[in-house]
Amino acid sequence: MSIKCTIIIQKEEAWYVATDVSSGVASQGKTIDESIENLKEALSLYYEDNEPEISSDVFVTTMEVAV
Repeated sequence: MSIKCTIIIQKEEAWYVATDVSSGVASQGKTIDESIENLKEALSLYYEDNEPEISSDVFVTTMEVAV
């Protein structure tokens, strides 16, 4: 089985941190590709013990906030 995940990648100092929006599982790497590959492995391990919640109602957007 495979599932689609929505992820966020953030640069934190010398590392890229990839986080799955749905589960909150995160992993890191020295490159974007490495962080994604590490996240795939982490999610595989996570879903061995947890049933995926499949939702087709995911909307991703950006917004601007005055500060």
